[in-house]
Amino acid sequence: MTSLARYLHTVRFLRPVQIYGRLWHRLYRPPPDLRPAPPVRQASSRWSGPALREPSIVGPNRFRLLAEEREIVCAADWQGVHPAALWLYNLHYFDDLNAPDAQVRREWQHAALTCWLRDNPPARGVGWDPYPTSLRIVNWLRWILRGNEPLPGMVESLAIQTRHLRRRMEHHLLGNHLFANAKTLVFAGSFFSGPEADAWRAEGSRILRRELDEQVLGDGGHFERSPMYHALALEDVLDLLELARVFPGTSTDDGPLKIAAARMLHWLHVMTHPDGGFALFNDATLGVSASPAALAGYASKLGIDDDELAGPVVDLADTGYTRVATGDAVLFTDTGPLGPDYLPGHGHADTLSFELSIHGRRVIVDSGVSEYGTSIERVRQRGTSAHNTVMVDRQDSSEVWSGFRVARRARVLLRRVETSPISVRAEHDGYRRLDPPVTHARTWSIDDGSITIEDEITGHGRHRIDSALHLAPGITPVRRDGGWSLGSQIEIETDPQLQWEVRPATYHPAMGLVLRSSKLEGHVDSQALPLRLRTRITWKS
Repeated sequence: MTSLARYLHTVRFLRPVQIYGRLWHRLYRPPPDLRPAPPVRQASSRWSGPALREPSIVGPNRFRLLAEEREIVCAADWQGVHPAALWLYNLHYFDDLNAPDAQVRREWQHAALTCWLRDNPPARGVGWDPYPTSLRIVNWLRWILRGNEPLPGMVESLAIQTRHLRRRMEHHLLGNHLFANAKTLVFAGSFFSGPEADAWRAEGSRILRRELDEQVLGDGGHFERSPMYHALALEDVLDLLELARVFPGTSTDDGPLKIAAARMLHWLHVMTHPDGGFALFNDATLGVSASPAALAGYASKLGIDDDELAGPVVDLADTGYTRVATGDAVLFTDTGPLGPDYLPGHGHADTLSFELSIHGRRVIVDSGVSEYGTSIERVRQRGTSAHNTVMVDRQDSSEVWSGFRVARRARVLLRRVETSPISVRAEHDGYRRLDPPVTHARTWSIDDGSITIEDEITGHGRHRIDSALHLAPGITPVRRDGGWSLGSQIEIETDPQLQWEVRPATYHPAMGLVLRSSKLEGHVDSQALPLRLRTRITWKS
């Protein structure tokens, strides 16, 4: 496909605001509004929300973020030439202010705040981009509301930052970015008082009401279908409920927030492995958001609790995920859309992939995400070969490209979940663009000691077929008659129509982290269709 065709297939899904908004965002550079800050409102109580982030200030002028440590000693370090953009964004968030044992790092935090105020003049540098500005304002405000005395110039800076953010709202990106922007306006509008603050709060509340209805689907899942971004969005909702407690009567209506929080908490519970971490579908990695347990504790403190999961099968039909817990195994299947049509940037070409835990440990894993940006590795991690599904003619099921782009994308045509006997079935059209076209269908059949996966690749002509199973680090498959042993308790019977081998792979459970692992990979170079493949995973109790 030509570059022009790829662009056209990408742009045709966008909303108009994303096209003209991107141009506006590039060209419109408002000067900072340096007027005095509005009066500060008296809080009725202190912020008591839990600390949900790991410490990131690890020494005087030293930050550890995304598995990388750097010293910040001068103005240029805040902008950085060498660190990745995501590392710099995290540097400007100031998550450490609300991390565990924050008081122990009080002097380091004060030094970092003083340094930031000195070295980041208004409206200049990456730290004033809307997203880091949003997260930093909220972190600063939570820190102050915990009872910490603002540093000289800090309150004035908060007002300048909020004014700048309001002029630079990320309507061209939408999704989780716009939600974070709106949340910040509500926070600042509640902390300050007067007409200007009221306008911030009103605008933020209006956007939140609209986005809450769109971004939280009927099954409680976030519409970008990333468990990590879902967890971040749930934290946003819980923070807004805590804000309503600290400033009664000034925050946005908490009724819809409580309803959304309960549904979102349940969704996250469903998507959590026995090891306590969520599944890594799409752009998802551990350590960026709070853990499911920490968010459940936060919600419980606000009077929101989640019941036990009902039955062995929980189908999240709106997001397209299913959890099956049977005996010693927990299976998660991905049979939903890649993401919203107009917002696929955090989606992967992973349709009909899955993850599997056995005996409380992850065995078959999504390979995760270690970086953002536009590198070859970023594209590879989003591609079909990095997931536990079938690839045809070495093409991705959805045409992921650049860092956050998708051209033509797979559609799920059929989806069925049965509870007796337990099975999940779906098919997609991502390979119908091939010549001749191909359709992939997959069925998982589950009982107490095994999972059988049946793939049906239908169409005409001859095609290369690849199938992969990515294994958690530390699991080394050993060939046996008809398949593979994964230690003494787990065996995989692979289809003899494919040529199977163990290949080196990498696993990325956290940003910046690359772990060596293995994958079972089967292929046939030129296969006449239709083709039926069968894989069976068994385990001992």
